[in-house]
Amino acid sequence: MSQMSTFEVLGPIMIGPSSSHTAGALRCAQTALALCTSAPASVTFTLWNSFAHTYRGHGTDRALLGGMLGFDTDDERIRDSFQIAAERGLAYRFDIAGDDSALHPNTVDIAITEDTGHTLEVRGESLGGGRVRLSRINGVTVDILGEYETVFVSHRDVPGALASIIACVADDGVNIAFMKTYRSERGGMAYTVLEMDDAPADAVLEKLARLAPVTSARRIHIPGATRPGGQESSPYLFASGEQLLGLCEKHCASIGGIMHSREESLFPTDCDKSMARVLEVMRESSTRAIECPRSSLGGFIGGEAQRLAQASDSDVAELVGAPLTQAVTRAMAVLEQNATMGVIVAAPTAGSSGVVPGCVIAASEALGLDDDAAQEALWCAAAVGMLLSTNASVAGAEGGCQAEVGSAAAMAAAALVQLLGGSPKQALNAASIALGNLLGLVCDPIGGLVEAPCQNRNAIGVACAFTAAQLSMAGIAASVPFDEAAEAMLRVGRMLPLELRETALGGLATCPSACTKCGGCA
Repeated sequence: MSQMSTFEVLGPIMIGPSSSHTAGALRCAQTALALCTSAPASVTFTLWNSFAHTYRGHGTDRALLGGMLGFDTDDERIRDSFQIAAERGLAYRFDIAGDDSALHPNTVDIAITEDTGHTLEVRGESLGGGRVRLSRINGVTVDILGEYETVFVSHRDVPGALASIIACVADDGVNIAFMKTYRSERGGMAYTVLEMDDAPADAVLEKLARLAPVTSARRIHIPGATRPGGQESSPYLFASGEQLLGLCEKHCASIGGIMHSREESLFPTDCDKSMARVLEVMRESSTRAIECPRSSLGGFIGGEAQRLAQASDSDVAELVGAPLTQAVTRAMAVLEQNATMGVIVAAPTAGSSGVVPGCVIAASEALGLDDDAAQEALWCAAAVGMLLSTNASVAGAEGGCQAEVGSAAAMAAAALVQLLGGSPKQALNAASIALGNLLGLVCDPIGGLVEAPCQNRNAIGVACAFTAAQLSMAGIAASVPFDEAAEAMLRVGRMLPLELRETALGGLATCPSACTKCGGCA
């Protein structure tokens, strides 16, 4: 819990259309690339479960290749990965493995042959919101999230090997937080993963590589994983909504204030500058499609946000109200930006990326509040999103659309209450109301694309957040406390069959009228 930064929740800043299937996939490949000892000559990607079913529509293939080319999540060259790989002479292949319930829903095996002839096999899992985990390296099961400075040591399974490795690191004065050793067979190859509080010097890696039993020592960097570099502990840590409310009361602070203080104490970066960048990208991504609409990659959406904006003076808009109309318009614009592989902020995921910016930007403008207030509301949204990321799930492949749009609506509802001057208790109550209203929402992308019904569901998520905030500010209590609502969402997500969790095998995706000619389905 203490390892997660605000900007893992409100992020990554990325090219659409999916935080798990695009940004997360790219980061799996980035991590594999970092483990190479020389340039890759060829790579085979084996796709499992949700990745196997919707990889074309989500741009997973382009993203994986982009990661192998060294691109980051917001690099617009991702769209042209196939062409660039051909120009660079990188051979590639995609194999579709199908379904395996024993594996994570978003799993990819990456087999690399380097130009030296050396081979490497890595299994990556995309956990949602752009976060990834390594679960296998060269056939050996591992569990690496990148929350610590990590070194991967390949060595022979002989007496004294571990002692020499530990002594080498100790000589540099680096503290080992965790150490795990895996072996393929007794006396064969073994792999030791060292997770350390501080990064070892390059000289230490070189010294490790020269040890008699060791064949290689490599630093593992998981893109997007942030490691605390400030205080060893913080007075602002919380693992539940109940603990968060306790901190708010203790420090006489809002939820956004506590989350801001937590970030400052854990991560020695200019967090205010980072949040200003998040707001800037949110504002741009929620206006571009209104001004200059483009058809999405799959052709399902494009121009809806502009049409809604042009109808803002209609009787219907008058009935709904200007702030809600503006919020919905902005939310739909973000999804159009996302579906054209434009730059957006996953908040907490790309598929739900319109809800939080739509609500926060429209409400702060309607209330006449400045950017500082909007950013403080985003800190509040991040606190709720972090709790849902760690105690439940924000990935559609794990928990359905309730985990994506439901989580985003909960984050936005809390942010709206804070913008309205409500108490921390009212903010979390609004988040619980929002979760309860969208409980059980399935993830059924038509054609395997993050377009329809995703765009309309972002609009509904905005309406849900507005209503939840209104109810909470009126003193109406949620059915259950926030922590229990999050737990319920996790349980419901586990009950949803595979067909209703981002595979495009159920729900609206299988209706006769749903387009099956876009090339998005595997």
